[in-house]
Amino acid sequence: MPTKPFALLASRSEDAAADGEYASFLRLTGLRADELVRIRMESGRFTPLDLDRFAGTFLGGSPFTTSVPAEHKSDDQLRIEAELDVVLGEIHERDLPFLGTCFGIGALGRVAGGVVDGTYAESTAAVEIRLTDEGRDDPLLAGLPPTFAAYVGHKEACTVLPPGAVLLARSDACPVQMYRLGRNQYVTQFHPETDRDAVITRMSVYRHAGYFPAEEFESVVVRVSGVDVTDSHEVVRAFVRRYARPA
Repeated sequence: MPTKPFALLASRSEDAAADGEYASFLRLTGLRADELVRIRMESGRFTPLDLDRFAGTFLGGSPFTTSVPAEHKSDDQLRIEAELDVVLGEIHERDLPFLGTCFGIGALGRVAGGVVDGTYAESTAAVEIRLTDEGRDDPLLAGLPPTFAAYVGHKEACTVLPPGAVLLARSDACPVQMYRLGRNQYVTQFHPETDRDAVITRMSVYRHAGYFPAEEFESVVVRVSGVDVTDSHEVVRAFVRRYARPA
């Protein structure tokens, strides 16, 4: 039976990073290209967006930092954020199925009233994620062990949860690694859509972007290569299983 497609909102202007992210979502969710519609927000205006076309919406990672002052943001970032605020405002108001990875923490936090800043930034690495009691009880995370490894690499993180948010996961260096709003809106600080090859591709693209010291590239590759992060991929798979709908 035909199913509604999912949407992937993407904002990476570098084709290698953008295509690698899309390929990762396809590979790890098991969706076909016609089942995961990629919307490259950086390529031009993408609203109005009919969210009823989709079974659910993914928001991929981004080189943008939402918490920097507006005067330090590019025109593209300001436009994307303004349009994305409208889309996420509708998702939040209607409690539509949503999973934002990394950038989603800042993007949904902007709309929902959380505080995101640079207090808990993390260099590119694989870290131990620990589910909270609420995380262990959450239907999206039912198939996950209480602790698992996942890739991180971010310049900002959530320091104050939005009103009504439920904390689902944390790590030693970052107290908010995942939360839920309503019944259907999820965000992760870690990257459940990323495997070893994808994270190395992304490291190559953003080698000089400040996620790790550029001169330490090779040692970071070794560090991220030696960790099994396959459990983290269950988050994106479970999202698809939970929200897949007939067309």
